[in-house]
Amino acid sequence: MSVVNGTPRWIALDGAVNARVVVPGVLLRSDNLQSLSARDLRRLVEEHALEVVIDLRTGSEVELEGPGPMTAEHTVRIEHRSLLPDSGANTDLDASAVIPPRRSDRDEALEEPPIVRAYMSYLSRRPDSIVGSSRAIARADGAVLVHCAAGKDRTGVVVALALDAAGVDRDAIVGDYLATGERIHAIFARLVESPTYRAELERDDPQEHAPVPGTIERLLELVDERFGGSAAWLSAHGLSDSDLERLRDRLAPSASRHARR
Repeated sequence: MSVVNGTPRWIALDGAVNARVVVPGVLLRSDNLQSLSARDLRRLVEEHALEVVIDLRTGSEVELEGPGPMTAEHTVRIEHRSLLPDSGANTDLDASAVIPPRRSDRDEALEEPPIVRAYMSYLSRRPDSIVGSSRAIARADGAVLVHCAAGKDRTGVVVALALDAAGVDRDAIVGDYLATGERIHAIFARLVESPTYRAELERDDPQEHAPVPGTIERLLELVDERFGGSAAWLSAHGLSDSDLERLRDRLAPSASRHARR
């Protein structure tokens, strides 16, 4: 989805089904990139000015899947920034099942739905990866593509926090998050072809994993209530003022100008 016009802007690729523009020339998102064709690489680099890929998969996923075609594209930098501890076959495809083994009322919203608790756990367990992703988006000259396996949960949280910190309208952020639901069956069809994900998914109904209205809104509300907002949370965990300003300039220039008044 392009948050500029509020309409999903899909990127037609041979090897990914959930690739789309979030902010043209600045931010893209996708499901995993393991099956990209040479034509896909050219399209991303030449048509979308791709400069950096942020891979949110675990080290286990990366190792099991092996080097993808993007690793041969020397003009693109790949940053691995897992949102989970590497623990065997932990892939986070069922994010609602990924809850920290130890938590407190201060750190986790125990009364919240499992999926919201899982999303909050990303913030508590891997703030370095989330801040590093926002920093990369801020500092790049070209486009940054964020992806995980399905391009829904891990990608959705990182993209939503960056957009929210930049001052993008929350209705647009929610729309971007929910757009993955349009492709959920195609996403699952791709993932079950891989031995890495097949056992975890083959008996599931894809629709049960579709993004649910209210989820990303609740995450952002909790970030507001607990930390003073996405920008404040990023700053508290190491994003500099200059990087935050550049993030705003790149993702939401009009909101950035308003924030400086």
